[in-house]
Amino acid sequence: MKDYILINGTVYDPETRRLEKRDIAVSGGVIADARTVADKPGTEVFDLREAVITPGLIDMHCHIYPMCGVMDKTRTLPTIDGEAHMFSNGVTTAVDAGTCGCRDFFDFKERFIDHSKLRILAFVNIAYGGMADLATELEPENFFPDTAAAIAREIPEVVGIKTAHYHVGRPFDERHPAWASVEAAVTAGELAAKPVMADVQPYLPGRSYEELILKKLRSGDIHTHVYAQQFPILDKKGKVQDFMWQARKRGVVFDLGHGAGSFWFRNAVPAFDQGFCPDTLSTDLYLDNINGPVFGLLNVMSKYLNIGMPLEEVLYRTTARPAEILGRKELASIKPGSTADLAVLNIREGKFGFSDSGHARMDGDKMLECSLTIRNGEIVYNPMALGMPDWKNAPQSYWKAPGVIKL
Repeated sequence: MKDYILINGTVYDPETRRLEKRDIAVSGGVIADARTVADKPGTEVFDLREAVITPGLIDMHCHIYPMCGVMDKTRTLPTIDGEAHMFSNGVTTAVDAGTCGCRDFFDFKERFIDHSKLRILAFVNIAYGGMADLATELEPENFFPDTAAAIAREIPEVVGIKTAHYHVGRPFDERHPAWASVEAAVTAGELAAKPVMADVQPYLPGRSYEELILKKLRSGDIHTHVYAQQFPILDKKGKVQDFMWQARKRGVVFDLGHGAGSFWFRNAVPAFDQGFCPDTLSTDLYLDNINGPVFGLLNVMSKYLNIGMPLEEVLYRTTARPAEILGRKELASIKPGSTADLAVLNIREGKFGFSDSGHARMDGDKMLECSLTIRNGEIVYNPMALGMPDWKNAPQSYWKAPGVIKL
């Protein structure tokens, strides 16, 4: 693990929510005092003028548990490879949003969370099969609040409880109460003292969106997919509904959760223009949307940059704000001694197009790109080959080729 000093960059400070010119140093896997590292033998210096240095980004909503990607897609969600898809977007912390319930969670932790360079946190699904077995989300007999709460209490990587997809093509009845999944998740959240993230269709008989965010969710609980077309966040005149402001005042958190079908410019842009912004920008990334319309967190962030959100606020909603909501403020720290999770971003200017989930386009003139990602002091993404010797002067022993495999 080498020492680095990043000079001439513009640094985003999550405490002040401001951009400032300063140098940042990394030594022994943590943020260090630039003055002490600069004079150490072997320190590599990266000149990052015109780049933005930020704490490693946090994707608040994605789907990582790899088991799902190889199972029957009619029953499961085809998930992503965390390291392969997150580091290139400057993401050092990814939050799996309920892919696993209690049935698979220990497999998820032991085989993937514990061995990934990417920091993986997770909401445990209230349904025991989670999205690894989507059918279990439809039946209240599969909801185990006590077990989900125990997992959330005892496993440090679990940040909350997820409820999703309890909206099926049949009427609710005594065996299938309208709020069964939400109420079970809230019970688990109360037992574990953790937040709930809710993905709930609002238009079915017996429940409404207004009831969800004003009565069912608690302060600190999260409604994801807030700008999906089905949520009546705007009235018929295009004005943000009063109950949205009321819910925010009582502490409900609103997550973007872009996904294949959950972000519409026609909802998001008017809401932004009236001052109603998402608390967190996130992707809901899985294989079916990675080639569009989501692509990755930087594409989602670029959309908001072009909608008109200042860069400082875009970064706040992908660093300090999700860290605060998750009770992990240290994840967005650049103080000396903090874990060295950093992303170096560049803002390209030109003519760009951005798509939403409704196959609609928005033109823009700015796009964010990642030129370096550092996770726990290690360079994990480096498309500009920063710090590497020019090939003409590179020593022959710099890299040893693997032996030839004879078949």
